[in-house]
Amino acid sequence: MTEYARGLEGVIANESSLSSVVGKIGELSYVGYHIDDLVENCCYEEIIFLLHNGRLPNREELTALEKTLRSDRGLPEQVIDFLKNAPKDASPMDILRTAVSMLGLYDKRVKIGEPDLEANAAIALTLCAKTSTIVAAYHRFRNGLELPEIREDLTEAQHFLYLINGEVPGDAAARILDVALILHADHGMNASTFSARVTVATLSDMYSAITSAIGTLKGPLHGGANEGVIHMLQEIGSLDKVDEFVEGKLERKEKIMGIGHRVYKVLDPRAPHLRRLAIQLTEELGEAKWIKMSERIAEIMRERKKLEANVDFYSATVYYSLGIPTDLFTPIFAISRTSGWTAHVLEQLRDNRLYRPLTLYTGPKTLSPVPPVESR
Repeated sequence: MTEYARGLEGVIANESSLSSVVGKIGELSYVGYHIDDLVENCCYEEIIFLLHNGRLPNREELTALEKTLRSDRGLPEQVIDFLKNAPKDASPMDILRTAVSMLGLYDKRVKIGEPDLEANAAIALTLCAKTSTIVAAYHRFRNGLELPEIREDLTEAQHFLYLINGEVPGDAAARILDVALILHADHGMNASTFSARVTVATLSDMYSAITSAIGTLKGPLHGGANEGVIHMLQEIGSLDKVDEFVEGKLERKEKIMGIGHRVYKVLDPRAPHLRRLAIQLTEELGEAKWIKMSERIAEIMRERKKLEANVDFYSATVYYSLGIPTDLFTPIFAISRTSGWTAHVLEQLRDNRLYRPLTLYTGPKTLSPVPPVESR
């Protein structure tokens, strides 16, 4: 073999019916439904059902799913103790990764080997229910606050904001987060989804697969990019400094966070929804600086490099405007993507094959004798 696909670019490793990403025209769909229609007509809970079952729920099915998720939000006492005693300056993604792994210790349904698909489907919903509680609980504990009482009368988006802030959010804020959760739920064979499928393909367990995915999402070239966007905006400081900042980055051939995408060659179809929400939020709050800076950066990059904004570019402004701490941006991504990760794990197990790609060896071509240690 003399040629290979570096980074597996363009390589088809499996089949999936979950989401379609058409980079050339900027189109995203979940199980045959365009992302625009899903955002307009669905809530995040419906997306969980869609990805796990391959169809949208009827009213009774949606009610049953909501009941299941809401009744499973609590955490084992041992996980709560870990979150209380973890370093206060730890990365929330590290906390989430470790806590999700811990959950597997206390779930009697977990087993390795030939999968129990029914048990794994139930575990998938457990993970969708508990990840937001983990993130919120650690945030409260690190700030010396108690976790509010878990409630079963709030949606997933409402409940997360309630746990973070200690009060039930308004309808507008809850709907904005709900849309963000829908947009981040799944996205083809991205790096974290791939790592989840690789892990469970060994017939490991669901918790191990999602732990792998969280560790992968943590990286700044994947989920960590949205944190980078807000740090960039804070570094620039004001609208009048944007042009100089971007020009300097381009001259040094440095990356502009939130611009460009590995798959999309045109505008990321999720970006317009988050842009709309960012504008709506900044108008309500009377703080337009961040969105104006973002718009100017996007304009320069479109003109100079023919590159468009991606989902991270505007999600950063949305979360920041909602008052969410910057280091929780990527964990929120993980909360949403848990629905997609678990759906991919279930799909992998239904028709499993171990992933075992080859590598192109570039070491010495001839074998050398091993000399005694004294003469090396």
